[in-house]
Amino acid sequence: MRVKGKITQWDDAKGFGFIQPLLKGERIFVHIKALQNRARRPVIGEVVTYSVGKDDKGRAQANAVTFAGEKQVIKAARSSSRWPMLLVAVFSAALAVAFALEKLPLYVIAAYAVISLFTFISYWLDKRKAQAGRWRIPEANLQLLSLIGGWPGALLAQSYLRHKSKKRAFLTVFWLTVLVNLAALSWLAVQA
Repeated sequence: MRVKGKITQWDDAKGFGFIQPLLKGERIFVHIKALQNRARRPVIGEVVTYSVGKDDKGRAQANAVTFAGEKQVIKAARSSSRWPMLLVAVFSAALAVAFALEKLPLYVIAAYAVISLFTFISYWLDKRKAQAGRWRIPEANLQLLSLIGGWPGALLAQSYLRHKSKKRAFLTVFWLTVLVNLAALSWLAVQA
């Protein structure tokens, strides 16, 4: 059940405050992690809606807090798809065949592995920074990593970490970087 209340106290440095229900009841603790829109900070007197939950010590706290006029984000459990792993496996097999046919040197395959691992870690770090509300890795840097050969790691991170997997503009550029990278790799293989 959603409850409507007003922010009565907020300490931005510590990332928590209290909400007073509009109808009845005692004020309730709210942590910054409970805000669904972390792009803005609560202001004293601002109306919010929330659900009541309990912390690890059994005390009441506000969960899924939304600002007045904003829709509640309902996160559905999403299982990761197998197609990214399949695509990466097919790509890896194609690299192995190209190496066996002496179309690609071993250092190209090693570079894809290293850059993909670095890209996956970069996505993981960016997600952690986003969850903590800290400065993040610029999208252009993530796209550059995909362009230079880290797209297999990026694809796996998008699927299994569920990071950067819904923003259409980002995904459009991502798939363009994949195509450009594969075109350059194909050209390199043909030249050998």
